[in-house]
Amino acid sequence: MSKRDYYEVLGVAKNASKDELKKAYRKQAMKFHPDRNPDNADAEAKFKDAKEAFDVLNDEQKRSAYDQFGHAGVDQMGGGGGGGFHQGQGGFGDAFGDIFGDIFGGGRGGGGQRVNRGDDLRYNLDLSLEDAVSGTEVKIRVPTYVSCKPCNGSGAKKGSKPKTCDTCAGHGQVRMQQGFFSIQQTCPKCHGSGEIISDPCRTCHGQGRVQEHKTLSAKIPAGVDTGDRIRLGGEGEAGEHGGPSGDLYIHINVKDHPIFVREEANLYCEVPVSFSTAALGGELEVPTLGGRVKLKIPVETQTGKMFRVRGKGVKPVRGGAVGDLYCRAVIETPVHLNSEQKDLLRKFDESLHGAKHNPQSHSWLDKVKDFFDDMKT
Repeated sequence: MSKRDYYEVLGVAKNASKDELKKAYRKQAMKFHPDRNPDNADAEAKFKDAKEAFDVLNDEQKRSAYDQFGHAGVDQMGGGGGGGFHQGQGGFGDAFGDIFGDIFGGGRGGGGQRVNRGDDLRYNLDLSLEDAVSGTEVKIRVPTYVSCKPCNGSGAKKGSKPKTCDTCAGHGQVRMQQGFFSIQQTCPKCHGSGEIISDPCRTCHGQGRVQEHKTLSAKIPAGVDTGDRIRLGGEGEAGEHGGPSGDLYIHINVKDHPIFVREEANLYCEVPVSFSTAALGGELEVPTLGGRVKLKIPVETQTGKMFRVRGKGVKPVRGGAVGDLYCRAVIETPVHLNSEQKDLLRKFDESLHGAKHNPQSHSWLDKVKDFFDDMKT
């Protein structure tokens, strides 16, 4: 091969770490591998260059000799030739083992029984707006897998022990050769556990865990909203063969409120205002989540006018200022009038002449007139 600088071949700095070397080599190898570039001599040569560079720089002794004496230093150690596809230290298999481990479910087994973390659980919790805003403590009952007590999670009958799997020698993985690639797969006999239970526990039937219902107490912080979730660490399902438990996630859903609508930190509501109060002005009591407050209604209030009550909204769970309460005025038309009341209203209506008493109506009529005039032209 051409005697290019090994660092230049991999495209790394001279102080590159082993992780950086592996990442750079993986990138080069995937790009120029012969399986991806059939009948391409140039790609094959670059692949060999990258492998040789990685073999040298990934070995501390060879790298030290190369840094001091260049290619001459490693040629004397037998590290400068274009090696084959062996799986020695820093070889092709080591560089790609983690990739295949991710694809086929786990890395190299280290011997012994393989334990798996338990699954996470989800619990959907419906809260009233009051509890979501002020915070509360709830008790929830969830179905889950827990560690089997008679066998202490091992899956084997008390007094017996699991045996090492003779197919994978306890690694939980078997290695298959496919062309240039050495691929790890989960052992088909022990399913990755590394051990075979010949005499299973009668309670859990060899699973190491049993299904139960458990009651948990959870503190709900003030200010939570729909879409928030609360994590209870280790309260999920127990892992197989004594593995660690997963987590429990409580997903919050705030129920609709008969009066208030929440938008982030603010609350909104509609306040009915009588015809006379809207015209003459006055004072109303309006509800908040913390009690009632007085709301001043100015004279000539129109439907849709928004009143702001500061600090009567929600304190966000993630911090920030307390929101406000917005009250929208809705003018009520009187109903069930008697004859005397109707006569009074007719006289009152007759007394109203001119646009100054009905500004919105006058403006709307002008717009209607302009609209029809435009249609005629």
